[in-house]
Amino acid sequence: MLDFFAVITKGGLVLWYFQDAAQQLKTSIDAINALIRNVVLQERGGSGIYSHGSLAIKEQLDNEFDLLFVAVYQKILQLSYVDKFLSDIQREFRERYRDELRHGLYYQSFDFSSEYERILRQAEETSRMVKLEVKKPRSFEESAKSKKTVSSMIEKRGGDQPRKPLKKKEGKQSRIEEIEDVEEEEEDINEDIEDVEVSVVKENESCELDEEALEKNREKMRNRMQRTPKATKAEKTKSPKAVKKGKEATVWDLDGKDSKSLDYSSKGPSSNSGISSFRPDFLPDQSQIGTLSGNLRDMDIPSEKESSGKKSSGGMFSMFKSLVGGKTLTEADIAPVLEKMKDHLIGKNVAAEISIKLCQSVGQKLEGKVIGTFDGVTATVRSTLTEALVQLLTPKRRIDVLRDVVEAKANGRVYTMVFCGVNGVGKSTNLAKITFWLIENNYRVLIAACDTFRAGAVEQLRTHMHHLNALHPPEKHNGTSMVQLFEQGYGKDAAEIARHAIEHARKNNFDVVLVDTAGRMQDNEPLMRALAKLIMVNEPHLTLFVGEALVGNEAVDQLVKFNRALANHSVKHPPQGIDGIVLTKFDTIDDKVGAAISMTYITGQPIVFVGTGQTYTDLRKLDAKAVVYALMK
Repeated sequence: MLDFFAVITKGGLVLWYFQDAAQQLKTSIDAINALIRNVVLQERGGSGIYSHGSLAIKEQLDNEFDLLFVAVYQKILQLSYVDKFLSDIQREFRERYRDELRHGLYYQSFDFSSEYERILRQAEETSRMVKLEVKKPRSFEESAKSKKTVSSMIEKRGGDQPRKPLKKKEGKQSRIEEIEDVEEEEEDINEDIEDVEVSVVKENESCELDEEALEKNREKMRNRMQRTPKATKAEKTKSPKAVKKGKEATVWDLDGKDSKSLDYSSKGPSSNSGISSFRPDFLPDQSQIGTLSGNLRDMDIPSEKESSGKKSSGGMFSMFKSLVGGKTLTEADIAPVLEKMKDHLIGKNVAAEISIKLCQSVGQKLEGKVIGTFDGVTATVRSTLTEALVQLLTPKRRIDVLRDVVEAKANGRVYTMVFCGVNGVGKSTNLAKITFWLIENNYRVLIAACDTFRAGAVEQLRTHMHHLNALHPPEKHNGTSMVQLFEQGYGKDAAEIARHAIEHARKNNFDVVLVDTAGRMQDNEPLMRALAKLIMVNEPHLTLFVGEALVGNEAVDQLVKFNRALANHSVKHPPQGIDGIVLTKFDTIDDKVGAAISMTYITGQPIVFVGTGQTYTDLRKLDAKAVVYALMK
């Protein structure tokens, strides 16, 4: 039995609803609001049944009249007739109120109770009859086994003569030689047969051969039959293999005379608090100063408007020419197009599971659309897919780091960001880029070296700190270092190091704390538990997952398991999970931008930063329309 059913317009107007007397109306309304917020507005219509607490929700879209049919029932029931019930009731409601829906007469009352009860009763009765139908097992006489006899089950070899036993030879090499000898004998016999056949053909063509020609053919046959056997594999000469050259010694240009100037391993003076000081001997490129002040720039991807003049017959949307205009689009019309769309998205590095769900969501929005002209088919499908993808990449909430830093400082807190991810994705490098962007906007940054697992992690951050302080030296900021590194060595508890770093930043007037964590695989439970502890103890304002733009299906597995681990190992409710994404190595993928779609779809969180190179200035913000254009071209 359904707890709640409603017919809703896409504008939010409830045309008609049914409520079970035993259920609370507020619970059903909250579930439908969650469905609209997390599924309909986020283009996740291909997910199937949506769960909200103990309730399961199933929706059906009517694209012709912009209606949404929603059925709510208890998740434990697992009703099998809901899909057919929604299709039947959608068809009945359309036929009954077609004129009112076409003219937008939503103000009148819709009396649909009797039809609803009749359709629901038919669906329940059909489902009950299907369950009662028990397939009768076939008898032994009807099975194929009864037709077998004893003689038919005895395996027989071809011919009555027994197979000639093979000679046994010792060793694996002898067996190989025996097989090769048999193959060579078969080749000789085949050649003899071919020669005989050629001779017969020639004899038929000339009808007569003289005695001299016959004698030559006989002599050739004797020579072939009496020739010596070929040499075995062991006797064959082998060409000597080239000797592999060893690794050559590296010859340094400076001949070792300047090795002291290349040694950056010394820590320099440091205080007992773990703060590394500034070394003035780092002189990086000064042209980077002032390039990242203010908000970040969009990515350098050509937008659709810039390329509108370059029309081509190819591209993704050339596949929609197979559709026929002047009719209502059905599932049969859309299915082949969605299949090609799925292959296209997978080719653009979108995860296979995400591609299927996106295509199902687009199919639901297209089914029932009335297309007037041929040109309208391509335009309709293109706008539908573009709208779905742009809506997916658009953040559900505002993330303005510069403004949030000011707000946190006004509340007496230090704005904290935690960077997590798998090994080798570029967490430390992109942390340095974000640090440069923050000090370009006159914010003091404290870097917490919480990667106490990887050798050289602290030294890498110290090198970045020296470079950043050389770009913004203390004398330009009233003698205050804009970047400092908080470290306590290796093998320590990362959560405690982060807690001490935040406390030190609060006492010394730092604006932002950036926490660098160790790279960890999503299946490493001890490290995932340590990461969950760090986030639970320090409660950062922003937890960023750093992921590569090169990955496809792997991005789904990483994000799902990171979110799951943070939820499972947290004692707070609700647990703090991934708040945003840093997408790295974006300059290496050309137009294969599907990882952005996969990561955003899985977490529902926005891509906050995009790394586009190896210098401090190669940091951008995501342009949803540009990414969608690159994805669809």
